Amino acid sequence: MKLRIHKNSLRLRLGPSELERLLDTGRIEESIRFAPEETARLTYALELAPSGQDLCLRYRRQDVTVLLARDEARRWAEGEQVGISGEVDLGQVKLELLVEKDFACVDRKDARNQDTFPNPKAGETC
Repeated sequence: MKLRIHKNSLRLRLGPSELERLLDTGRIEESIRFAPEETARLTYALELAPSGQDLCLRYRRQDVTVLLARDEARRWAEGEQVGISGEVDLGQVKLELLVEKDFACVDRKDARNQDTFPNPKAGETC
């Protein structure tokens, strides 16, 4: 799972095996370490929530979890839809959330494209 943070937006990209694992277990997570201390890490996760719940975020110290409704996740996984987006109202600002399928890059070598969805633009020229 890839994490991208830009300004007031957070994006998670999942490969096929990660999406399958999410549907099987209900949660996938990754951690990044910044120093040798155990507390010097950030865990980011995607977790299935009860159906009917909007895309939302749970923040705890050193842990950011995006919650996605179970039925919406299944429809997304089985369909052609690229991603699911939403916003979290933080008062004076909003945090944009995006969870999407990780497509193969058409301009990268195969090693960088492992466990990605086939790119619908593969074979096209710019």
